[in-house]
Amino acid sequence: MGTVVHHRYAVVDGQRLFYRETGSGDLPTLVLLHGFPTSSFMFRNLIPRLEGFRVIAPDHLGFGLSDAPSVEEFDYTFDALADLTSGLLEQLGVTRYALVVQDYGAPIGWRLALRDPESVVAVISQNGNAYDEGFVASSWQPIWDYQDEQSPKNEAALRGAFTLAAIRDQYTTGVKDESVLAPDTWTLDHAYVSRPGNAEVQLKLFLDYATNPPLYPALHAWLRSKQVPVLATWGKDDPFFGPDGARAFARDTSNAEIHVMEGGHFLLESAGDEVAVLVREFLATHLPPAAQPSRSAGHGT
Repeated sequence: MGTVVHHRYAVVDGQRLFYRETGSGDLPTLVLLHGFPTSSFMFRNLIPRLEGFRVIAPDHLGFGLSDAPSVEEFDYTFDALADLTSGLLEQLGVTRYALVVQDYGAPIGWRLALRDPESVVAVISQNGNAYDEGFVASSWQPIWDYQDEQSPKNEAALRGAFTLAAIRDQYTTGVKDESVLAPDTWTLDHAYVSRPGNAEVQLKLFLDYATNPPLYPALHAWLRSKQVPVLATWGKDDPFFGPDGARAFARDTSNAEIHVMEGGHFLLESAGDEVAVLVREFLATHLPPAAQPSRSAGHGT
């Protein structure tokens, strides 16, 4: 019959969050955290391949189908997004889980792990950065310039990232056969980013990204102390996060499995089948059912 994916909403701290969910509360749990400028839609093909697990994939506030209050109504920071994710997991009765992170999902996930080091039992990172050497300087320089000075010139340079062409480039760069990519992805992302006030939301998060690298030493210490199992599946031609960011995980945990693959930033779009096989094999080793205590959970509306 296949895996049934439920599309739900929950209210956390007054904000309505959308999330995709499969499986029951007595299964080992996976929490899938998406990146910029997309939503849990990026996991639409992976989720049905994760039979035997409870999967929770939220849209961050300001993204996808979750609420998107203006910057005047909500102070968008990665701390705040992590707070909301933590609140959602608490509502759903999730206390132990594996993280699956990509792009922005990584700094949100790292905060969850550092706040409750016993809760995260494994990490799967698809171009979700955790090391300084992962940054591709040529692509990050406009963001670093904006963090240094929020001038009209620097802001205008970043607003170019919200155009349809720029979002499409995030998907196509590094992909040899662009015909395997579904245009729905960048079209949908562009529609969400184009909502009134959303560009300001994204600019606020570009600015707050400066808070993420200072967390890396504590994250590395957590990986070392727990020897956390890590699967890094990395598109080698990602224009934002280079493969050195994947290889660096092996410095801090002997349980690191690194796969640098043909592809770019959104590897699931061009190599989804290969990534799904690697994820399943990794989970079979590191997240057997005994790793997750049986627990029932409530749902949103």
